[in-house]
Amino acid sequence: MNNRDLMPDDIQRIVGKQAQKDNIMAAKMVSEIVKTTLGPKGMDKMLVSPSGEITVTNDGVTILNEMVIEHPAARMIVEIAKTQEEEVGDGTTTAVMIAGKLLENAEQLLDKKIHPTVITKGYRIAAEKAQEILEEISLKITPDDEVVLKQIAMTAMTGKGAEDSKEKFADIIVKAIKQIRDGENIDLDNIKLEKLKGDGIKDTNLVSGIILDKEKISPDMPSKIQNAKIAIIDFPLELKNPDMEAKLSITSPEQLQSFIVQEESLIREMIEKVKITGANVLFCQKGIDEFAQYLLAKEGIYACRRVKKSDIEKLSKATGGKIISNLNELTPFELGDAQLLEERKHGGDFFTHVSGCKNPKALTILIHGGTGHVLDEIERAIQDGLGDVVCTLKSGLIVPGGGAIEIELAKRLREFGQTLSGREQLAVEQFASALEFIPVTLAENAGIDPIDILTELKSRHDSGDKNAGLNLFTNKIENVLEARIIEPLKIKSQAINSASEVANMILRIDDIIASSEDKNEIKGLKRPNPSEEFN
Repeated sequence: MNNRDLMPDDIQRIVGKQAQKDNIMAAKMVSEIVKTTLGPKGMDKMLVSPSGEITVTNDGVTILNEMVIEHPAARMIVEIAKTQEEEVGDGTTTAVMIAGKLLENAEQLLDKKIHPTVITKGYRIAAEKAQEILEEISLKITPDDEVVLKQIAMTAMTGKGAEDSKEKFADIIVKAIKQIRDGENIDLDNIKLEKLKGDGIKDTNLVSGIILDKEKISPDMPSKIQNAKIAIIDFPLELKNPDMEAKLSITSPEQLQSFIVQEESLIREMIEKVKITGANVLFCQKGIDEFAQYLLAKEGIYACRRVKKSDIEKLSKATGGKIISNLNELTPFELGDAQLLEERKHGGDFFTHVSGCKNPKALTILIHGGTGHVLDEIERAIQDGLGDVVCTLKSGLIVPGGGAIEIELAKRLREFGQTLSGREQLAVEQFASALEFIPVTLAENAGIDPIDILTELKSRHDSGDKNAGLNLFTNKIENVLEARIIEPLKIKSQAINSASEVANMILRIDDIIASSEDKNEIKGLKRPNPSEEFN
């Protein structure tokens, strides 16, 4: 009996070195896909979906999410980009590139007959040491240092389509975060990004309030209200229908008229309760009856219905109004305030602008742009900037950008590797080499000779200039702290952690067993020659 008899015919199995080579090749390909997008001179990708939808971006996680990747090891690499996005909000391309390079360098050690367990142990030691070095050379900043926070936001947005207006965007980002900050807690869900076609990117602005993609429910309602008193409710202003199928037996026109009058009377009571509070604006999460709409318009109350729950919550935080679940609990004390509420038309759509809130804990960044693709990319750039500033405020630690931190880490890891006696020393050396892939790629993407840049960077760092990095605005190596090219520590620490963990996991795989329901070959996996399948 041989191994083939253990499993059905539709099982694919790849073992030993072939499995490792396949996985490493897949990881390298993912890394190669995103590497050209790195840095301020990185290029964009155009992704076209099966339905013809186009995405133009150089955001690593967006590219990997939009692509259909079949290979299981490649999908593991994509996962670290998602983790990086969720944890930090930026640095996805860096994390994927380091992971791919770690595996590529590990292949060289595997070819020298070094066991994968030894390599993973060396990588683990190097990753732990890298975190220690990062903590040691990071710089502390205070939340009041707005200049540095703006520079961090600008570094994050560089090369993402927001180049011309990055100073204005950085100003908007820092203002927005400082406004919604509640002690140590910063919830980015309280910053709404609303996109409007028309005008230029430079017209993007911060609104002290919320903009809803909703219009007033009746043309007879006022389109503009000064000193708005806002009622926010999450129940319907209409009569409930019976839960079960019910029938009404009406034997005369008088009975029908009585029924209609009673129904209208109940709705009048509801609207009267809203009016008594002094509210002149009503936002409802559920439906509003047609007769109720007429009565609200008659009272001069501006109303929107079917407002999303997330927008209802933001309205509450922005205006200070409480979300009411029972009409009897609605009083003047629960109302929110705004200086101005206005319905505006942008393109073919109507929007409700709630602005001029006194101390809003929810805000809107109104993004303008000529096309949907431009708007989407600016939105991604601003999200990266927001993520970087928030994680800087949480940790209070920054590191030099422009490849300076990677070169310094590589230098110190090599020095540390000399103190190790076993074969792990070779793995630490390759870990250091993988980190140098970042400044090398930054140079390549800018059309500069990477070997010359790497040599000069190493020379500067060996002579003690730990802040020497590549300034791609001048194409020169200089002190990147003075050039204000800085990044949050969390981006680098998370990228190195995630990349080393996934590289170690993939290196420990020596057997891939894949089943296919339709007995066709598993996509992304190469079926080996039967004579080579088992060693």
